[in-house]
Amino acid sequence: MAMAAFADSSDEETYPNSVLGKAQLLLGAFESGAFHLRLAELSRRSGVPKASAYRLAQELVQWGLLERRGDSYQLGMRVFELGQRVPVSAMLRRVARPLLTDLFAATRAAIHLAVLDGGHVLYVEKVAGEANIHTHSQVGGRLPATCTATGKVLLATRSDLEERLRRLALTGLPSLTPRTVGSVEELRRQLVLVRERGYAVEREEILLGFGSVSVPVSGADGTVVASVSATAPVARLETRLLLPELLATAAGISRAFGSEARD
Repeated sequence: MAMAAFADSSDEETYPNSVLGKAQLLLGAFESGAFHLRLAELSRRSGVPKASAYRLAQELVQWGLLERRGDSYQLGMRVFELGQRVPVSAMLRRVARPLLTDLFAATRAAIHLAVLDGGHVLYVEKVAGEANIHTHSQVGGRLPATCTATGKVLLATRSDLEERLRRLALTGLPSLTPRTVGSVEELRRQLVLVRERGYAVEREEILLGFGSVSVPVSGADGTVVASVSATAPVARLETRLLLPELLATAAGISRAFGSEARD
């Protein structure tokens, strides 16, 4: 399910020789929803040779960036602690949480706040209640941007979109279900429509039986800094009902975020 980050053509850049670069690859292996990885899978996903992956994993465990559970590894609490100190995401979470809670109460859908992180979306907040049982995301988790509603909203506004699409044409698109967008040209058409409409809809591209509607969240200068989405079973994913609530929430987050940034 994991999709490697966009890579340049040189092996040296794809698989860095430095210890820090290899450690980053090991941590990046947990993208796209992986919770527990055995050493062989950690090595395969990261591209770091098994012997080096083992040595680095032991050091990362000592630093608290990884935790050992039996014969598997998982991200450590230190990663979460450091993530809470990233200024933009921390500020977004703080100002957005009350509004996202109100949106959940109004829609009873799983509500997400996400930012773009390379070729993935990073979920910085989630309010779901019992709906959490049926959804695929978690705070601090990542999913491919190309097949999520949150990701499509964020990609559609990027000034470097064509360069990203060019790279995707070389690396290929991640495929999570039979409904996942299958070609770069189809993705381009979808993103053009998202830009025109101002919102994105995804149906069963991430998880069969579920879909999402997402809208952008802008900063004080009008630049899109995040996206907010509602996820629900496709049988009750009604865009015309969800969209006004999402737009009002996004506008409220934008105002609060802009006010917080000026203080």
